[in-house]
Amino acid sequence: MITTRAIIIVLGLACLLSACSAFGVKPWERDIMSRRSMQLNVQPDVTAFHDHIYFSKEGSSGGRSYDGGGCGCN
Repeated sequence: MITTRAIIIVLGLACLLSACSAFGVKPWERDIMSRRSMQLNVQPDVTAFHDHIYFSKEGSSGGRSYDGGGCGCN
């Protein structure tokens, strides 16, 4: 005998697993995704300039996602 609870759990898991099936870029969508406005770093020269200023002021090193040194006077 299958209980109602087991059926709900199985249906819930099936819904969760089917939600991952639509990931990825289709071949006909690649032109839209390759636009300059869709890039994470649209202006790499401006970003490099801002990084230079930030790391010069903070006395730290590394990328934006790394912790660094500095005087701690923020």
